[in-house]
Amino acid sequence: MHGLIRVLSLYFILGCLPDRGAAAQDAPANPPPSADLHYQIDARYKGIPIRGDALIRWRSGPEEYSMRNQTRAMLLGRILEENSSGGIDRNGLAPLRFSQKRMRKSTATVSIDRQAKRIDFGQDGPPQPLRGGEQDRASAIWQLISMARARSESFKPGASWTFSVIGPRSVDTWTFQLIAQQTMKTAFGEIATVHIRKAPPEKARDQQIDIWLAPTLEWFPVRLHYAEEDGDTIEQTLIRISRK
Repeated sequence: MHGLIRVLSLYFILGCLPDRGAAAQDAPANPPPSADLHYQIDARYKGIPIRGDALIRWRSGPEEYSMRNQTRAMLLGRILEENSSGGIDRNGLAPLRFSQKRMRKSTATVSIDRQAKRIDFGQDGPPQPLRGGEQDRASAIWQLISMARARSESFKPGASWTFSVIGPRSVDTWTFQLIAQQTMKTAFGEIATVHIRKAPPEKARDQQIDIWLAPTLEWFPVRLHYAEEDGDTIEQTLIRISRK
């Protein structure tokens, strides 16, 4: 179950490190408006097909944001709940708290102390220094969306970004590459999308991610595909947007 549950740790990204494209400091934040995003889930766990649904509650204001992700699978019930909240600074989203609850696991909570410049993993690991610009796994995709909304001209095929991403126990370096601009059939009709892929990791075993963002839908992700190192996969397809 570990592989399937990890895949929905949705969500990706900021640049605290220089990237091959634009540095995060060069891209002012422009978070999307508040909305509830409803997804259909098609997964494969240990070779068995599983269907379900996910709901992302995204809220943004002039100085703060929050994101809650809940994922359910048929027969299994709720398999993941993630929460991220914080402020907005010159780098974009600035997480202050991240939590993750997996099925049959205790809640992992990470606190980010920006005054002390420290990331506290509680009992799940020793604290690490906060260097600036880090995102957590729940806020990361919304930082990427905010960057795209602020500097859409830089989101062209061949562009790439390197980010520091806070997980439940560590901070990892992720690089994302813009693969192509393509038209996709969706619940909203045929729309233009931008396909972004997480580059092959330095680690031999790591999660792979593909994302399709829709510029005409506030750059919300209309499809996400996750592939785990153990062979589990999951695809999330956006079926409804509730504006808030």
